[in-house]
Amino acid sequence: MTEIGRFNELEIVSLSPQGAVLEGGSVLPSREVPPGAGPGDKVRAFLFLDYEGRVMATTVTPKAQVGEVAYLKINTVNDAGAFLDWGLYKDLLLPWAEVKREQKRLVVAGKKILVAVFEAADGRVAASARLDDFLRDEAEGLKEGDKVPIVVSDPTDLGLRVIVAHRYWGLVHANECFRVLPRGHAQDGYVKALRPDGKLNIALTAPGYAKADAASQGVLQVLRTHGGNMAVSDRTAPEEIYRLFGISKKAFKLALGTLYRGRQITLDEAGIHLVR
Repeated sequence: MTEIGRFNELEIVSLSPQGAVLEGGSVLPSREVPPGAGPGDKVRAFLFLDYEGRVMATTVTPKAQVGEVAYLKINTVNDAGAFLDWGLYKDLLLPWAEVKREQKRLVVAGKKILVAVFEAADGRVAASARLDDFLRDEAEGLKEGDKVPIVVSDPTDLGLRVIVAHRYWGLVHANECFRVLPRGHAQDGYVKALRPDGKLNIALTAPGYAKADAASQGVLQVLRTHGGNMAVSDRTAPEEIYRLFGISKKAFKLALGTLYRGRQITLDEAGIHLVR
């Protein structure tokens, strides 16, 4: 069964000058047909409806599939809504009905907006800025330490509200943030705690031993790019450590200890030095 708005593994039924007809009737343009491919071969293709409602296929990867959240640029705005750049030749429609009243003043061509991508009742792929309709506060199937993709939404009094695995709301506490992360910023995070009410606390760095190992390797990599010597120590300001290494001061100190015990660095008043 094919899915609109997602990638599918589809068999080529026939070839024509226009492209490849795939199982289910979609057409893959000739310029995207893999060299040497023919009837019976399979291709991985993303399916969507064109302006006339026909099912089209592409091997181009869009910026978001159905069920995902993305921060997309607004190309144009008209009476139907906003048309967003999602990486395909056909823009993604954000209907006005999928925009909260207080958000409408922010829907301006050239700006970006955080949206959920979904399949509308007519089968077309569309966007919605009503994120609460698609995301839940209570998480399922996750446990402490899990690595998850996150997208930054908004700052709160407690820290940063983030979207976790395109499905849940989560919170990165203020003391876990060492630099300003703008709306729409995407990276991997880690489940720090799954609270009794099912809500997620998220950390930006890996927990426990995984954090120490990752931090150690990161410090080594940065140290090498600086010629093996850096004027930093465990007395350096947390903000400067995060700017240089992308980790907290606590993680930095753990990394220094690990590297020093492993005789990979030396420490003195001038800073840290790579053992040659």
